[in-house]
Amino acid sequence: MRLHRLAAAAALTVALAGCVSSGGLHPDGSPTDPATLKAERSLAGVSVSPAGWPSTDWWSGLGDPQLDALIAEALHDNPGLGVADARARAAQAAAGIADAARGPSVNVGAAVAGARPPAALLGDKAHFAMAKYGYASFKWDLDLWGGKRAAWEAALGQARAAEVDARAARIELSGNVARAYVQLGYAFTEQDLADAELQRAGAARELTRQRVAAGIDNQIALKQGDAEVASAEQQAALARRAVDAARSSLSVLLGKGPDRGLQVERPRLLQPAALAVPANLPLDLVGHRADLVAARWRVEATGKDIKAAKTEFLPDISIGAMAGVIAMGGGNPFTLPARFYQVGPSLSLPIFDGGRLRANLSAKDAQYDLAVAQYNQTLVGALNQVADELSALQSLQTQIAAQQRAQDAAQQAWALAEQRYKAGIGSYLEALSVRQQLLAAERGTAALEAQQVDLSVQLIQALGGGYQPLADAAAATPSPTPSRS
Repeated sequence: MRLHRLAAAAALTVALAGCVSSGGLHPDGSPTDPATLKAERSLAGVSVSPAGWPSTDWWSGLGDPQLDALIAEALHDNPGLGVADARARAAQAAAGIADAARGPSVNVGAAVAGARPPAALLGDKAHFAMAKYGYASFKWDLDLWGGKRAAWEAALGQARAAEVDARAARIELSGNVARAYVQLGYAFTEQDLADAELQRAGAARELTRQRVAAGIDNQIALKQGDAEVASAEQQAALARRAVDAARSSLSVLLGKGPDRGLQVERPRLLQPAALAVPANLPLDLVGHRADLVAARWRVEATGKDIKAAKTEFLPDISIGAMAGVIAMGGGNPFTLPARFYQVGPSLSLPIFDGGRLRANLSAKDAQYDLAVAQYNQTLVGALNQVADELSALQSLQTQIAAQQRAQDAAQQAWALAEQRYKAGIGSYLEALSVRQQLLAAERGTAALEAQQVDLSVQLIQALGGGYQPLADAAAATPSPTPSRS
C-alpha cells in the first residue's frame, strides 16, 4: 500500500511538471502617454480657452436654420447609423453572454426511450423494454482565478467601444453634412460668377464683331472672342454640374433619393466657426474624441482577454449535481425506488493540449499589441490633425486678406474703366477686359472663404465634434502593458 502511494505521488508530480505553461508569452505594446507628445511650439500664438471644446450642436453657430434642419434629418434617416447601432447591440449581447457564463446553470429534461439489450449479455432475459425518466441538473464553475470575470469585463469593454463608435458615426455624419452644405453654397457662387463671365465674354465678342465689321479689328480678335465665349460656356456648364453634385451628396447623407437634394434651397453665406484651442490639449483630447475613447476601451478589453486566457492554464473547479427519476417498462417513475441523484465537485487541469492554450494566449497578446498600436496611431494622428488645421486656418486668414486687397483693386479698376467709358475716353471693350479681372478676383475670394468655413468644420471634428465624455469613459484610460509572467 505504501509503495502504491509513493507511485501515485510520483505520477502526480510528473503530471504537474508536464502541465502546459504560459511562461515566456507576453504582449510588447505600450500605450503612448499623451503628455509625451509635445505641441507647445506648434500651438504657440493660438487662442487658448478652457471652454474651447465644441458644443454638441456646434452647427447652429454657422447661422443657417436650413443647415440645422438638414443635420437633424440626416441623424434621423441616414441608414449608415443603423449599421453602427446594430454593431453596438451585437457587442452588448456578447457582453450579456459572457456575464451569464459566470453564474450557475440549471437544466431539466425528460424522455421516453425503448431498447433491447443484446442476448449475449442477458441471455433469455434480454427483451425489448421502455424506459421513462426525468432529471434536473445543476453546474457552477467557481471561477477561482477570475477568468470568467475577466472575459466578461473584456466583452463589456468591447460593447462600450462599439457604443462610442455609434456616437462617433453621428458626429462624423453631422460634420459631413455641414461640409457638403458649404460645398453647395460655394457651387452656387461659382455658378453666378460663371454666368457673369459668360455674359461678359458674349458682350465682348459682340463688340469685337462690330469692330471687325467696321474694319477697326481683324478676324484674329474675333476668333479670340469666340474662344472666350466657348470657354465661358464650358465653365458655366461645369458650375451647374457642381451644384447638382453637391445636392446629390446631400441626398446620400440624408438617406433620401436624389429628388431630396433638389429641394435644398441656396445656402446662406456661412461664417467660419469661431474656435479657440482648449487648454491642456494633448491630455484632454483623449477624452473628447470618440475614436480615441473607443480605442482606449479596446486596449482595456484586450488586456482583460489576456487575463482570461492565462487562467485557462490553471486548475478549474466546478460543482455539479443531478437528480431524477427513472422507471422501466410500465413502472411508475414517481415512486421512491425510482429516484436517483449525484453530487460532487470536479477538478480539471490541462496537461497536454498540443499547444492550443499557448497559441490562444499568443493570439490574445497580438490582439493587445494591435489595439495599442491603433490607439497610439489614432492619438498621434488626432493631435497632429488639430495642429495642421489650425496652421491651415492661420494661413487662410493671410491669404484671404491678400486676396481681398486684390479684389478691392480689381473693383476700383472696374469702376475707373466704367468712368472712362462713360466720359468717352476709353472703350467699353477695354472696360469688359477689366471686368474679367474682377470676376477672377471674386472667384478666388469665394474659393478661399469656402475653404475657410470647411476647414473650421474640420477643426471642429478634429476637436471631437461636440463629443461629451461619458461618466465611465475615464475608467478606460489604457493600463500599462499586462504582466509578462
